[in-house]
Amino acid sequence: METLIVLFGVFIATLLIIWLTTKRFELAFASRVAMAVMLVFTAIGHFIFAKGMAMMISFLPWANAIVFITGIIELMAAIGLLLPKTKVLTGKLLILFFILLLPANIYAAIHNINLQTADYTGKSLSYLWIRIPMQLLFIAWVYFSSLESIKNQNSQCQKSTSLI
Repeated sequence: METLIVLFGVFIATLLIIWLTTKRFELAFASRVAMAVMLVFTAIGHFIFAKGMAMMISFLPWANAIVFITGIIELMAAIGLLLPKTKVLTGKLLILFFILLLPANIYAAIHNINLQTADYTGKSLSYLWIRIPMQLLFIAWVYFSSLESIKNQNSQCQKSTSLI
């Protein structure tokens, strides 16, 4: 739930800052900034709660290394979303990343894994009623802020060149 607070809080703050300084609403950019900050937040969790996160993928070899690598991937994705030349590729890869993470979240819910305490006192299967829609929200968020915004820009450019 903390991730949603970070995501929406940074999104609203970024929108307000942009509005106050430019009098424009930059929804796609504010969305990417918010996702980037959320990714930094979750990456930090990979390093602080590595033992609990490794329990989520204990069925895989080198679970601890995978947790650290995915934390680094999240940090790289946060940067990639903010760079104009890499935001589309980063968006595509991040959507794939979020899809690949979903089974680990399902495994954690089924086995009641508590990431913070690294034990089996976590949320039950009912957590999936929140987690799966939240994962879908992240996928849609990245799609509309990184990929769909490019489609809209390209169609606007084509319209303006056809008028000339």
